[in-house]
Amino acid sequence: MTTPVLLITGTSSGIGLASAIAAARAGFSVVATMRDTAKAGPLREAAAAAGVELDIQALDVTVPASIEAGLAHVVSQYGRLDALLNNAGAGHVGTIEVEGVDAVRAVMEVNFFGVVALTEAAMPLLRESGGRLVTVSSVGGVVGQPFNEAYCAAKFAVEGFMESLTPVAGTVGVGVTVIEPGAVSTEFVANVGLDGPQPIEQTPYAPAFAAYLRRTAAAFDPANAQRPEQVAEVIVAALTDDEPAARIQTSEAARRFTGVKLADLDGSAVQNLTSGWVATPSE
Repeated sequence: MTTPVLLITGTSSGIGLASAIAAARAGFSVVATMRDTAKAGPLREAAAAAGVELDIQALDVTVPASIEAGLAHVVSQYGRLDALLNNAGAGHVGTIEVEGVDAVRAVMEVNFFGVVALTEAAMPLLRESGGRLVTVSSVGGVVGQPFNEAYCAAKFAVEGFMESLTPVAGTVGVGVTVIEPGAVSTEFVANVGLDGPQPIEQTPYAPAFAAYLRRTAAAFDPANAQRPEQVAEVIVAALTDDEPAARIQTSEAARRFTGVKLADLDGSAVQNLTSGWVATPSE
């Protein structure tokens, strides 16, 4: 059999790095991409430690020419693409009054339009191979969360796009799955953007933001959060199972959390839950 070819975005750290290693171990020829290959050191070290080979390439999902070049490399080197893992993304916290619309547009550009652009470009290759399209979303693609307005909006958009695409892609033999991690202990959190004309700490939202940060620090503590390798196991299963689900949570905690929203017709259950994240001690 021909070795299946997998293209992954955002592999410099975290879930993308772990997924590249896990997929290579599972028998894929992995084209592991990232915006800046100068940051590929940790991935190369992990591959060497795991005894696997990766094809590391530059790909910026916000630059059409970079997408075109990345897929051209896949075609010229392998002649096919069997699976795409949309993983590249950027974390972001803020609130609209403080950060403004431009910050929201920037988040959407990376986390939503980047996914759409690469998916569009890859679909002819996936259709030809009867391949698999897997996209890393988030529980934030189901449940809106305080100070994550832009990030959740982008992930909601990804979920809607992929949910709508799934039956259409299925008619041409392409399977579509979204992956919904909860809290994962990665550099993604450390790299979260805090954009805006002034720090949130200097605005009327400061008490609520301080409460949110305390709650988030606890949720993403390594003692409580999933490891990237655990998420990668779920992703590889979605890439290899005969009929994976259209939506897959990566942990029991993620299943419980998204389940609150999916059974919440009037929105009260989510609001009762997330309001506690921004409650000050006096409340």
